[in-house]
Amino acid sequence: MTQMSATPIQRPSLHDEAADRIRDMIVEGVLPPGEKVPERQLCADFGISRTPLREALKVLANEGLVELQPNRGATVTDLGPDEIRDAFQVMGALEALAGELATRNAMAADIEGLRNLTTAMTGCYEKGELPDYFRLNQRIHERLLEIADNTVLRDQHRVLNARILRARYLLNTSPSGWSRNIDDHLEMIDLLAAGEGRKLGRLLRRHLLKKLHVIEEALGARKPRSRKRGDEETHPDRTGQSRDQHLLPNSD
Repeated sequence: MTQMSATPIQRPSLHDEAADRIRDMIVEGVLPPGEKVPERQLCADFGISRTPLREALKVLANEGLVELQPNRGATVTDLGPDEIRDAFQVMGALEALAGELATRNAMAADIEGLRNLTTAMTGCYEKGELPDYFRLNQRIHERLLEIADNTVLRDQHRVLNARILRARYLLNTSPSGWSRNIDDHLEMIDLLAAGEGRKLGRLLRRHLLKKLHVIEEALGARKPRSRKRGDEETHPDRTGQSRDQHLLPNSD
């Protein structure tokens, strides 16, 4: 049998690149929730045909960013407060696990690379360059997942993160949110370098849940979810803590 060439394809497919661009437009609010995706205009802007664009929209539909409607095209979806809350709670648990695993695998070069990313992110913060700041922020968390070296964890995180990127971007439009993120990321790297896996995991989880509270306030969404039989009360308990506050790990 003739041996086939195993040379990998270097250039990403057209629909993957189109999906990346449309995803950025949705995350950054260029395409707001409820808006119909302008397929003809995007084809012209990207210089592609309808086929790769529609394949890109299928990818984004699987991520929950758009809804495909027969004969009506695609519409940007919206996340309700309950879905945002649920997603961030799960994301906090996933990132906590990533932090614990990463401390077992991190090499000096990994830690130095994260420090460099954080330095670059801080530079974007000082210049007020939100899109680049946000991408570097995301890259730091992606890098932690790569160092954790758990394929299932990384896949689950990627799928869920795609659904809440818009909410995370909204948080970073606040200057105070930028500052808090910088401080947390510096502490994350210090804990990783010290091999403090449990502390790093707790910090990462707390980091996500703090973002949740800020996002809910920004969206005007801090209100009790509709209760179902067996649900716990969402108002403060006798300790003065709300249900979500119980999810914040105690710091050491």
